[in-house]
Amino acid sequence: MIDQLFGSKTRVKLLHLFYGNPNRSFYVREITRKIDEQINSVRRELSNLLTIGIIKSDSNNNKLYYEVNQQHKYYKPLHVIFSDQESISETDIITPQEKEFKALGSVQLVYMMGKFVRDANMPVDLLIVGDVNRAKFDTLIAKLEQEEGFEINYSIISEDDYNYRSTIKDRFISDVEQAKKTIIVDKITTDNSKGD
Repeated sequence: MIDQLFGSKTRVKLLHLFYGNPNRSFYVREITRKIDEQINSVRRELSNLLTIGIIKSDSNNNKLYYEVNQQHKYYKPLHVIFSDQESISETDIITPQEKEFKALGSVQLVYMMGKFVRDANMPVDLLIVGDVNRAKFDTLIAKLEQEEGFEINYSIISEDDYNYRSTIKDRFISDVEQAKKTIIVDKITTDNSKGD
């Protein structure tokens, strides 16, 4: 199994992508863009990972989506290895998206959920906490909508508002915290844990 797991650069990039985004599913062309590898190589490695059971797939709107199998017996140790932020940065998979959001201004938190993770119950697909440059944000949203192929419902709130609403157990914030999501930026939790 170790040989199957670590036998290629493409496979390692895929593992970083899936374990770095455990609640998100991706379709093949999206994966090839994100990890910058040839589509045939990506398809071959997806097939290997499906055979091992590390990822799972399902079809939606005539597209085949892949996501990490959180029920796999080696999920936890592999998650520790492949969701390591330093490793992810080195493979340059997550960093470009994180950089795009951080370039918007003083961004403390970015959650992708809703349509991004195929959760129809969430009223928003993107939550940003912080102060953002609206012109840059509008450009980024237009780019994301074109890439993803759907209209993005978003919410931008200030850090003070977010903290206050968290304190009073605001329903929207509670729903967001419990929702299936991909965390792109999280300075709030990181800063709070440093203070403990």
